[in-house]
Amino acid sequence: MKIIPQMGVGTFRLSGQTVIDSVKTALEVGYRAVDTAQIYANEAEVGQAIAKSKVNRNELFITTKIWTDNYAPDKLIPSLKESLQKLRTDEINLTLIHWPAPKLGTDIPELMQSLLEAKQQGLTEHIGISNFNIELTQQAIDSIGLEHIATNQIELSPYLQNQKLVDFLQSQQIDVTSYMTLAYGKVLNDPILQEIAAQHQASTAQIALAWALQKDYAVIPSSTKREHLLDNLAAQDIQLTQEEMALINTLERNGREVDPEPLAPIWD
Repeated sequence: MKIIPQMGVGTFRLSGQTVIDSVKTALEVGYRAVDTAQIYANEAEVGQAIAKSKVNRNELFITTKIWTDNYAPDKLIPSLKESLQKLRTDEINLTLIHWPAPKLGTDIPELMQSLLEAKQQGLTEHIGISNFNIELTQQAIDSIGLEHIATNQIELSPYLQNQKLVDFLQSQQIDVTSYMTLAYGKVLNDPILQEIAAQHQASTAQIALAWALQKDYAVIPSSTKREHLLDNLAAQDIQLTQEEMALINTLERNGREVDPEPLAPIWD
């Protein structure tokens, strides 16, 4: 059973009124999952947009991520309580460790124990990880048990397919959440995607999202425009053929867009 909604709206790099409008519009047009993070510095605005919407809180799936500054055992839970206040909710649906940050000396077992404690206290319904490679995912599993790890949110696009990590996660039945599915827009002018898009009378963005959805990933594209938010939602209705999926699989070029020092692990 999948825990993570397949289609959510992302809020990375959006702030102030822009993020309020984006989330408000997303909820109006049918999104029910919203992804944010402590480091995005927009949790309060996301909370404001949700409060202003006519959608009941129990229909929503809200994700946030703990930032590295709050990894110490005495900081994680207080920081999550602060996130709850900003998001105007008693419980977050999903809380992730944002980056494993091995070069900062992060103690993964200790960190996962703190996160599990937050879950046991009822601060978050589900917990998981983000940007973890296979080795660190295994450490997380070993420290708190596979049943507690809902997802690994990782960068995935037609240009960065990360198949080895995806295969591992899916073999463990950990949901895969894809961020940066459009590779900062780099895939939008891809000739192969354009050709497939023409066959479906769709946009290249929709084809890239449909490819990810058909691989059983959850996606969290962001947009500030109503028409793009609607288009992204409509990607769920596109059915790509096996041949089209195989063609998109040939686009792999290890085109990683996000690789921050010293937060990123050694990638698989």
